[in-house]
Amino acid sequence: MAKYVTAQGDTWDKIAYKTLGSEYKLPLLIKANQQYRKVVIFPGGVELTIPDVDTSEYTERPPWLGEDDAL
Repeated sequence: MAKYVTAQGDTWDKIAYKTLGSEYKLPLLIKANQQYRKVVIFPGGVELTIPDVDTSEYTERPPWLGEDDAL
């Protein structure tokens, strides 16, 4: 697992995109950093754990996007 130090104004989706390649992997990032799950906008200097993700197997769709057939 890698580490990421936040910059002032970082958000979960931005960090997921920068570190995991997709904002849709945000749930994995939150799961690895439960102590910060209620943070919406990060201050600078917070060290987060970046989980190892096998991107070829990750297919989970964030629940707020609805069902695939709704698109």
